[in-house]
Amino acid sequence: MSPDVIAMVAATVLAAATPLIIAGLGELVAERAGVLNLGVEGMMVCGAAVGFAAAVESGSTLVGALAGIGAGVALAAAFGLLTVGLAANQVASGLALTILGLGLSGLAGARYVGLKRDPAPHLAIPGLTDLPVVGPLVFGQDGFVYAGLALAMGVSWFLWRTRTGLVLRAIGDDPAATHSLGLPVRAARFLAVLFGGACAGLAGAYLSLAYTPFWAPAMTAGRGWIALALVVFASWRPGRVVAGAVLFGGATVLQLHAQALGIGLPGQVLSAVPYLATILALILLSLARRQGGSLAPAALGRDFTPHR
Repeated sequence: MSPDVIAMVAATVLAAATPLIIAGLGELVAERAGVLNLGVEGMMVCGAAVGFAAAVESGSTLVGALAGIGAGVALAAAFGLLTVGLAANQVASGLALTILGLGLSGLAGARYVGLKRDPAPHLAIPGLTDLPVVGPLVFGQDGFVYAGLALAMGVSWFLWRTRTGLVLRAIGDDPAATHSLGLPVRAARFLAVLFGGACAGLAGAYLSLAYTPFWAPAMTAGRGWIALALVVFASWRPGRVVAGAVLFGGATVLQLHAQALGIGLPGQVLSAVPYLATILALILLSLARRQGGSLAPAALGRDFTPHR
């Protein structure tokens, strides 16, 4: 395989992994605070629709990305008010959020179905981008890819190297004990939910502004659910979220190359390969941990109401 082909395949894998990295990291922070948000898919697709609409109207990819983030934050705020403020059931609220996001995305993107625009610009550094293999992969990506990798490093540093990250993890394990110490449990949980919504909205905006780039209803194609699974697969650790997302991206690229090579399998089977790979990885991980117990935050999915 030539260096150009290797670089092209690696860049394709990274592009397919980027929305999962961004959305997965946002959900990881929310879950570290003890909040299970199953509405990632809804926030992603709404971010894709609103981001594309804003980019088309303004002519700016940056404005589109910010609009996608805003859409994700708005939906996350509604979820946070229900689950953190009113102690509503997190699973039911998350599923409702996904349905709401799908409906709102159809409404916001109705005028833009099938429209195309120029994709987000890629970095081009003379002398570096032209290097074989490494050049296009490291110095030739769009801003969303670099933002996703920077986010992974930032989240890892925040959770494991800062006092605030330690507090957030403590809240996810035992909110009652941290509340008794005078720490703002509900405020921290709400902010973590907003961060997760911002990441999901940005991941959706990446799909419609850079990965495709166009808007189509339900274009997230289940990536929000995969991002949720990746958090479990990653044992709630940012670096492993990146590795799991690359695994999924590799399965996606394998599916595309298998179709191009004319392998005699139904297209539906090939399209299911990335999702089957994720399910298999989760099963193997679960079997490996049966003797060691769960690594999930102890209070994940549990409501918290402070007693005065």
